[in-house]
Amino acid sequence: MEKAKVYFTRELTPASVVKMYEVLNHELKGKVAVKVHSGEKGNQNYLHPDFFEPIVKRVNGTIVECNTAYDGARDTTDKHIKLMAEHEWSKYFDVDIMDSEGDITLDIANGKVIKKNYVGSHLNNYDSMLVLSHFKGHPMGGYGGALKQLSIGVASSKGKRYIHCTGAENGSYEDMFHVDQDKFLEAMADAASSVVNHFKPNIAYINVMCNMSVDCDCCNVAEDPCMKDIGILSSLDPVAIDQACIDLVKNSDDPGRDHLLERINSRHGMHTIDAANDLNIGSKEYELIEIE
Repeated sequence: MEKAKVYFTRELTPASVVKMYEVLNHELKGKVAVKVHSGEKGNQNYLHPDFFEPIVKRVNGTIVECNTAYDGARDTTDKHIKLMAEHEWSKYFDVDIMDSEGDITLDIANGKVIKKNYVGSHLNNYDSMLVLSHFKGHPMGGYGGALKQLSIGVASSKGKRYIHCTGAENGSYEDMFHVDQDKFLEAMADAASSVVNHFKPNIAYINVMCNMSVDCDCCNVAEDPCMKDIGILSSLDPVAIDQACIDLVKNSDDPGRDHLLERINSRHGMHTIDAANDLNIGSKEYELIEIE
């Protein structure tokens, strides 16, 4: 079987994001949802909208987000819209909080842990999705990349709690932090698979490896980046692109790599990639193609 293709450039510029999309030779059709992480209020590491302006305009996309399942500046639609303006997303782009009018259910027939996924109801308004991910660590998932964007990122507020609580319909906020870790990661892979299958083949992935903290952009107080920037990757395979990012960290000689790997490994972060591989939404086997 042919290995998945993952393209890589060391050049970290807005123009190179567009270049990495175009090397995929896979034009997204119709109305394009561009999934980003809007950044929690107070977070210093999230990628700002001006960095993504050329690529969003290139695909004529709409920035999409969903509300969070925890207290903060993004847990209600009104607050989230206000923060999107403060972070200047709505200055540059049309912005859609996809669960502002509730959620819809995507089925996961072969799910390991969950058999359905609650996503923002506006997902049905889009024909394609471009998943723009800031690759970094994460307090619960170990790392955040394409698979997390597909799962927690596209899930509605209700859906985020459902994934975190590994399928408990009435799980509380506290319950989210007291579940079997591997089952939570498998539930993330399940949820990611439902979004991939919803859009397939009209979906593409770009991971940006800069500002790499052990903490996610969802943290209002995050650690500063612990290792130097690496570059930008693109692929049509969400499993391969996340695996390639992990491998680039592992193969780095940067002294901060061990701190990031400790976060990833202590949370069993690779288990999400393994589970997604098992669900056949991508492959851990890839060819890394460097673009000058």
